[in-house]
Order: sequence, then structure tokens, then C-alpha cells
Amino acid sequence: MVRRGARGENDLRNYECPPLARLFKALVRLNNISYIITNTQTRPPAAGERRTHYDRYTQHQHPLHPHRIRGTTVLDTIGLVISGIDDTLLSTMNISTKYHTLGLFSSRTGAAGQITAIDDAVKATNTEVLSIEFPRDTKGWGGHGNYIVIGGNDVSDVRHAIELALELTKKNAGELYISDSGHLEFTFSASAGAALQKAFHAVPGQAFGFMAGSPAAIGLVMADTAMKASAVNIACYMTPSIGTSHSNEVILGISGDASAVKAAVLEARQVGLELLIGMGSYPEIPGTPYL
Repeated sequence: MVRRGARGENDLRNYECPPLARLFKALVRLNNISYIITNTQTRPPAAGERRTHYDRYTQHQHPLHPHRIRGTTVLDTIGLVISGIDDTLLSTMNISTKYHTLGLFSSRTGAAGQITAIDDAVKATNTEVLSIEFPRDTKGWGGHGNYIVIGGNDVSDVRHAIELALELTKKNAGELYISDSGHLEFTFSASAGAALQKAFHAVPGQAFGFMAGSPAAIGLVMADTAMKASAVNIACYMTPSIGTSHSNEVILGISGDASAVKAAVLEARQVGLELLIGMGSYPEIPGTPYL
């Protein structure tokens, strides 16, 4: 018989609840299980509080699990910090690092915008890029997501780098164009750093431009347009079977004089948009174009 009225511990023990509620009760009763309570809606700023760049807020306070979700942003991007990773796991990860504080940056959609954001964040903090991977993703469409690991000696440096990268990703998303037919992605850096070098063989200190087109044929036409538009050097060339996780893209990275690189990217963007729109649908932009 279900007891009515105020429920204490005994009431919860005897309460006849559906299977999911019983599972939740079982998890809560385990002393070694921590649970995360996530506010999945945008939190409005309190009176007198300055708005931050976080879209969502998560708290994780269990002492046995020192992970911290720094925030999420557009393109299903999440940033986390592990302040003391397990030694055995760190060795198995094979990322050749002495750091025990790691920053994790991962998304379902987009790669160059997030990598450029990490590039700028690492340059602004005492952190290091440890690994960059391109998961085959975009939620079943033609391109990649990304999985990036950075490290540092000071947890505050790593935390700041992840927070900064989240903020910059929101800006960089303005150069991602997605339609039912395909997508285009562009980015530009006036001075490439370690992340762009690791991911796309950019020349450190030189301007770097990136363009990706899906279907892959659009990407190749954009690459040809860019090379004919300005005197630039090829940093990387990637296709469905070269350098990608078999994505339906052609990707070109270019280095050189800043004005020449930017002009080449803009010419490629123009022809890419014309071709993508010509396939029958206008692309959506998850931000504000900035180039």
C-alpha cells in the first residue's frame, strides 16, 4: 500500500514508482555514484550579473570526479576540464604528455571554426595542443565533427583556454553554411599557431585560410578558384580518401600574405555559395558571417 502525505526516507522506500523512477532511486542510493544535474535551458542573468558566453550551465561537485563542464555553444560543441586524469588512462591515450590537467573540446558539427578557436585560445594561455581528431559526423551529413585535447600545468590556464575557445567558436560559426544539399566552411587566421599547424600543416606565424565544400566537387571548384585568385601556398589538401574520415568534402588550407589569403578565401566562398544554392536550397548560417 502506498503511504500518502509527507514522504520521508521510509516513504520513498515503499513508494511504488515506475521503472525509470526506481532506476533513479537506485543510482542515488549508491555512495560511489555522482550525478550531474544539468540546466538544459539558457539561464537568464541575475540582477546586476554580467551575461557570460555560456549557453548552458552544468554543475558537477562530487569530490571523486573532478570534471568540470565549462559550457556548451553552437554546433553541439562542449568544453570540459579534467583536473587530475588517471595515470593509466593518460598513458593509454598515447598523447605524449606530462600534463595531468586536460581540456577537452568536442563537437558534432564543424571542425575548422573550433580548431581556429582553440588555436587562438592556446596562444592566449599557457596551454598546449595535445591531439586533434576528426570524427566522421555532422549528424549523418557530409562532414566532420572534432575532438581536441589540450593540456597545461595550471588548471586555471586550461579552464580559461576552454572558456575562450567556446566564446570564439560562436563567432567562427558565422562562416559555416549548411543546406539540405551540402555545406561550406571557411576560416581565416592572421597568424596561425600550434592547433592549425597540427590539424592542417599551417605555417606558424603566417596567415592561414581554410575552405571545405560538400559535396566534394564543390570543394574542388572552390580550391581551384582560390589558387587562381591570389598568390598563396597550399598548406593542406584533403579529399574523401586523403586526410579526412571519409567525409564527402574537398578541403584546402592555404598560407601566405594575409591580404592574399583572405582574398582567396572570399573568392572561394562566393563560388561555393553559388554552386550550393544552385543545388536547390539556401543554406542556414549558425552565426554571423565575419569575413
